[in-house]
Amino acid sequence: MTVNSREWRLIARPFGEPKPGDFELATVTLPEPGPGQVLVRNDWLSVDPYMRGRMNDVESYIPPFVLGEAMTGGTVGTVVASAADDVPVGTVVSHFYGWREYALLDGAAVQVVNAEIAPAQAYLGVLGTTGITAYAGLTEVAPVKEGDVVFISGAAGAVGSIAGQVAKRLGASKVIGSAGGPAKTARLLNEFGFDAAIDYREGELVGQLAAAAPEGIDVYFDNVGGDHLDAALVAMNRYGRIALCGAISVYNDTELAPGPAHLPLAIGKRINLRGMNVSDHLHQAPEWIGQAAGWLADGSLRAEETVVDGIEQTLDAFTAMMSGANTGKMLVRLPHNG
Repeated sequence: MTVNSREWRLIARPFGEPKPGDFELATVTLPEPGPGQVLVRNDWLSVDPYMRGRMNDVESYIPPFVLGEAMTGGTVGTVVASAADDVPVGTVVSHFYGWREYALLDGAAVQVVNAEIAPAQAYLGVLGTTGITAYAGLTEVAPVKEGDVVFISGAAGAVGSIAGQVAKRLGASKVIGSAGGPAKTARLLNEFGFDAAIDYREGELVGQLAAAAPEGIDVYFDNVGGDHLDAALVAMNRYGRIALCGAISVYNDTELAPGPAHLPLAIGKRINLRGMNVSDHLHQAPEWIGQAAGWLADGSLRAEETVVDGIEQTLDAFTAMMSGANTGKMLVRLPHNG
């Protein structure tokens, strides 16, 4: 079978916030699979903050998007044609060729997922790198100890909302989250089990954090950077641990922002600031999936999703995620006819 597939391409490097003119939605025709290949109908696409860095032509832990070529990212889909014996038609798989409706791939480029223990899209979120990131950050990078006070920024987002629940399971005595707006802070308290919530839009983070944690904080899981990291440095207790996971507040900046004003406090407080990338922690995936699938099944782990429909909405979904419009994991669902 041959299929027509729409795909998003980066055609210009964004300066500051990405604009529609930096992208194009093109149509290609994919042939039948050759020996060892599979044709995957993508059902769910992931949009994530790290993708903004890939739009720049700079060296990083993952190569930048190539101008004029289809963009890539996490995806789950269904095999609709196969010339690979170990990946038959009907198999649900994950792979890294998102931002398109169909992908023609070598069988070795896809990973079979178990859609019986959880919905397929969970492998882009709570059972995928999102959940592994939260778990690794609080067990290996900035380990939570019994009785710790934990602060999480971007707490209503994909990683943060899982991290708060993980911290409680690891024995944290108090988990504080930061999010934007009263609706999100209420959800942190009422749905995700946080003990305290800060609305960063109200400003004065240092004061808000001091009020929420008068005893100080022991672990900070940083998804935001900027003023959140600075406030955490002020609030950290001696020998505190910080997992530097993301810095979404500066990803669209056109010039380098000044470093945290309170960074010298890390010296006297003997704070451990450690950067992290989930690729270093994939060995924890089986352990995490085994636990998390059970927690999802019994309802003790909440994995929120914000879903938009249609390949043509992918860019809007990415932009909305970057501005904090989502709660939990931002996903694009691709409806298919027939």
